[in-house]
Amino acid sequence: MDTAQYLDIFLDESREHLETVSVKLLELEKNPEEKAIIEEIFRAAHTLKGMSATMGYNDLANLTHKLENVFDGIRYDKIKVSPEMIDIMFAAVDHLTAMIEDVAAGGDGTRDVEEVVNFLQILEKGESPKETAAPVAEKAAAGTSSGMAGLDEFEMTILGESKERGFSNFEISVTLTESCLLKGARVFMIFEILEKLGEVIKSEPAVSELEEENFDHSFTVLFVSKHDLEEIEEKVKKVSEVESVSVKLFSIDQFRSSQEEEKPEKTVVETEVQQPASEQEKKEAPAKKQAKAQQNKTIRVNIERLDILMNLFEELLIDRGRLEQISVDLNHSDLQETVERMSRVSGDLQNIILTMRMVPVDQVFSRFPRMIRQLARDLDKNVEIEITGAETELDRTVIDEIGDPLVHLIRNAIDHGVEKPAERAAKGKPEQGTIKLEAYHSGNHVFIEISDDGAGINREKVLAKALKNGVVTPEQGKAMTDQQINQLIMSSGFSTAETISDVSGRGVGLDVVKNTIESLGGSISIESEMNKGSVFSIQLPLTLSIISALLVELKEEKYAIPLSSIIETAIIHKEQIFHAHSKKVIDIRGKVIPLVFLSDVFEVPTIAEEESDYISVVIVKKGEKIAGLVVDSFIGQQEVVLKSLGDYLSSTFAISGATILGDGQVALIIDSNALVK
Repeated sequence: MDTAQYLDIFLDESREHLETVSVKLLELEKNPEEKAIIEEIFRAAHTLKGMSATMGYNDLANLTHKLENVFDGIRYDKIKVSPEMIDIMFAAVDHLTAMIEDVAAGGDGTRDVEEVVNFLQILEKGESPKETAAPVAEKAAAGTSSGMAGLDEFEMTILGESKERGFSNFEISVTLTESCLLKGARVFMIFEILEKLGEVIKSEPAVSELEEENFDHSFTVLFVSKHDLEEIEEKVKKVSEVESVSVKLFSIDQFRSSQEEEKPEKTVVETEVQQPASEQEKKEAPAKKQAKAQQNKTIRVNIERLDILMNLFEELLIDRGRLEQISVDLNHSDLQETVERMSRVSGDLQNIILTMRMVPVDQVFSRFPRMIRQLARDLDKNVEIEITGAETELDRTVIDEIGDPLVHLIRNAIDHGVEKPAERAAKGKPEQGTIKLEAYHSGNHVFIEISDDGAGINREKVLAKALKNGVVTPEQGKAMTDQQINQLIMSSGFSTAETISDVSGRGVGLDVVKNTIESLGGSISIESEMNKGSVFSIQLPLTLSIISALLVELKEEKYAIPLSSIIETAIIHKEQIFHAHSKKVIDIRGKVIPLVFLSDVFEVPTIAEEESDYISVVIVKKGEKIAGLVVDSFIGQQEVVLKSLGDYLSSTFAISGATILGDGQVALIIDSNALVK
């Protein structure tokens, strides 16, 4: 039987079943007596086994069969659920995921799973594994990539960001002499040298293992620096009792490709197609059959087709604007009526296309419970996660980019926020900390909030570190509000961690989070209270391709300012402009707002004419900060298609893109975030 035609369906459904198994395993660990959970896990595994066998992927089917046997034992109370058992299950799921992705890449799905199979067979007999399964899970999650294994999304982001900023990524392998007695001290000296040359991103074994001398004589680190390879190697070699040092450039391309393959939301989305029934059919068809038919009316659509559809509609939107302009110029009633109808229809079409591109944030949120479980165990903390609003939808392009920032914010909340059980008990808190992840719609935006009930932000400590690093001056520090001090932790190179670990302390991360969110047209704010907890609130646009904007004029040039950044517009008499700290400001309802003259920013040539006594101001916000953008005149609100300026103009100051207006002119889209200081 030719199974090639069913491959895409097999891959999509396999990923869904594995996702179900992962989610339900976490629930099973919390409720080991709940039979409904194990029944659902068993069904998903059984279906996956049958599909794999039918498609001819026997290794995949055999491993799933071993997993299914353990689930069967749990179902009939022959096997007792334990954290070690869950670790082994997750290791098996990681292997299955890797095998599925190998099939997707054109492979045959074969993989060395002997170790995890041995553990599954021990569990199947009702015995407890003699050693912890955590190393097995780490090996399974590491995949088959070359070099240092097990890079997570956050570490990949840091390596990619450093490369863009002109740094080089290195993999450094160090071997100490066999006679070295104080291995921990030698490791400390090597790390001290490396910290002066750049940033250590990851080490294998982990930093804690190296400090406790739980390694043979070799270790490897991922390192980011602007120094030369030879210089790094020479300085590390100077440490006594170092036998050999190998320094080579590290490439993350293969890691990026493997991470992209693990995002099934990039491949397909499900689109509901609802066909209205006639009145006669409604009367004849029983309610039950109608409900069943409604559930089945979904089809799978490749995301590339939706991208093409979106691009075609963007062109249609530009032409619609052009027709509207022509109908106004000609003042032809029939043409105007036709264009108005076309505008209504294309507006409905736009809503449908945007809805089809929307993806629930659950596709990102679903990966966090397992990550939190493992990280909490590594840090000896007791943490649970509460997720609300997982059904909230975002544009697929936003979903693709938001995963990495959320990963780091959650890691940050567990490491810096939530205290250890003993410390929480001493403060009168429950020993189990809670991280809440919430998503909700508000207007044309989606808000995602990550909150914890931990220690909060120590503002004195943050300010002291900021002064030490030269992030702010002592004069600025005295005048800063609590909110402004909170924002300091988003500064580049900032970290309050006393020691460097695999989780934090490198001074990279939150600045990358901020940059990523702002590149999506969003913003991030922080609220915190000592010993009560912290809340990180992210505001994101619903879609990135079509935005509502206010068109403004600067002399003969037209610009667009996204409505999502605008608070209000005003016309101010020039006598109302004041000077403060050598800057021009205005007072609106008791609030002092600095002015930014766009004609100066964009060097728009002036036209000799009589100056008006009034100025037009667009008041915009960036988090808690506000500024007034001075323009010549307002044109009006319009939906515009955001077009990239290309690689050559990607670094243009305060410009995020361009759009084509109805009269054929090109209007630049202003990035107000870059103008608000």
